Amino acid sequence: MPIVIKPKVEIEKSCRNGIELIKNIEKYGRVCYKSEGKITEGSAQEFIMGAIKRGHFSIIEHEKVTAKIICDRGVSHEIVRHRLGSYSQESTRYCNYTKTGGVQMIEPFFFEKGSREYDIWLKSMEEAEKAYNELIGLGATPEEARTVLPNSLKTEIVVTYNLREWRHFFHLRCSRGAHPQIREIAIMLLEKLQECVPVVFEDFVIDKDKNIATTKFLLPS
Repeated sequence: MPIVIKPKVEIEKSCRNGIELIKNIEKYGRVCYKSEGKITEGSAQEFIMGAIKRGHFSIIEHEKVTAKIICDRGVSHEIVRHRLGSYSQESTRYCNYTKTGGVQMIEPFFFEKGSREYDIWLKSMEEAEKAYNELIGLGATPEEARTVLPNSLKTEIVVTYNLREWRHFFHLRCSRGAHPQIREIAIMLLEKLQECVPVVFEDFVIDKDKNIATTKFLLPS
């Protein structure tokens, strides 16, 4: 029986001090205007929000945030389409799931437990796990046996983007047209970054009922 889990996100600890991030951004950004003398204890927030409203996004590229994401393989394929990032991902070539506690699957939130759709999905996951275990038992390597594993397979991926790329990620992946499962992940990440670096992300408005987020500040730099 596969282990069914829910997706999860975590912001790397060294990235949680948003105060230091925005102080650095102000220091770098004020070089553009030679206004370093205007830096005060509380000036960073106003400076950065003003830059975002004007579409001057290049200054927030100087700082980055790293997140660890637990999602399914299908979602991870969409995440790595973002080119301005660094990725380290759990490898199905080298991870032998018969030795690491069993195959884990990410539960699709849009199938209600007990429904016919959910039962079909779960049966398919059980068959995939059984086939994987049988192939390993017959001497297949993990990279050979992985051919029977589905998109719902759980994966862990560490993602690092600069703050401008995170905004681009949220613009695309929190939108109504995004796949429901990557939107689920993106909303969780956006909420965490709104806590960590509010001035850079507070303009995104999350609609909980529709599970989307939007912002009007999308002008090019």
